[in-house]
Amino acid sequence: MRNNSEATKFTIKETQIAIKSLKDYFERDLSNTLNLTRVSAPLFVRPETGLNDNLSGVEKAVSFQLRKYGIDLEIVQSLAKWKRYALKNYGFGFYEGLYADMNAIRPDEEVDAIHSIYVDQWDWEKVIRKEDRTEDYLHFIVSEIYSVFLRTETYINSVYPYLLSKKLPSSIYFMTSQELEDRYPDLSPKERENEICREKKAVFIQGIGGDLKSGAPHDTRSPDYDDWHLNGDILFYNPVTDSALELSSMGIRVDEESLMRQLELSGNMDRLSLEYHKKLMAGELPYTVGGGIGQSRICMFFLEKQSIAEVQASVWPESFMMEAKLKGEDIL
Repeated sequence: MRNNSEATKFTIKETQIAIKSLKDYFERDLSNTLNLTRVSAPLFVRPETGLNDNLSGVEKAVSFQLRKYGIDLEIVQSLAKWKRYALKNYGFGFYEGLYADMNAIRPDEEVDAIHSIYVDQWDWEKVIRKEDRTEDYLHFIVSEIYSVFLRTETYINSVYPYLLSKKLPSSIYFMTSQELEDRYPDLSPKERENEICREKKAVFIQGIGGDLKSGAPHDTRSPDYDDWHLNGDILFYNPVTDSALELSSMGIRVDEESLMRQLELSGNMDRLSLEYHKKLMAGELPYTVGGGIGQSRICMFFLEKQSIAEVQASVWPESFMMEAKLKGEDIL
């Protein structure tokens, strides 16, 4: 693990300038690589539409009422389902896609070095054909995204040569969550991620949401956007913290069959009454692949920061602030 004096070489002002440069480069390259068009996205949706992301099913969305009209609204937790709806409404064709800046509030989040109650990510989605719903196509898209990470590393290191010259390997390593559990059966999921990332440096862990042989999933996923067999997380080894850092959660989205199967497995069959789910089951929405890429986490990784609080302005508990100051972190 690198100590703080080695990892932090930016003033707060210089960090802000670097964040802008880094985000601009990554966003532009991602758009070009995946053929994505930037669109405006909602900050809030009506709960009865079913468009909000239920995450693991226990997080409560921030809600309020448009009092003059008596309309209930929820702050989005992600745009996973809204994007698929938008691709249809906006008339996107095969292998065309969209992306948006997604900002969310997650009040149930446990704040730590990589988690904040404020979420900022690029949410992206792309129309595919039904026959593209395969592991090979998923791996192709992951490799395309990884190429953006590689070019971003080369770029930001050329601008700030005192950063580590090479944190990422030339290619990303693919592994299923079951293979990971088989490899480290006595470790927790997070401990498994740390071990495989220390070894491989960049890993795509595939198949998240369904139960493994142990009887528990690697991690939770809402049953109504990702296909649990064709999804996964992109994780990098972070040398500053000596641990795994998840940069993206993504996957090929559910079709009619996988939606029904996953709703049944998770005990959420009541969602079939929601507008979004009705349209999906009726074949009125396109088949897609998509995901979210954490903006603050990218900045944390490439700018070699110890904490997300060094690259994101948010609200932090007093105990967290005191600990960060002891470590010499520059909290925004």
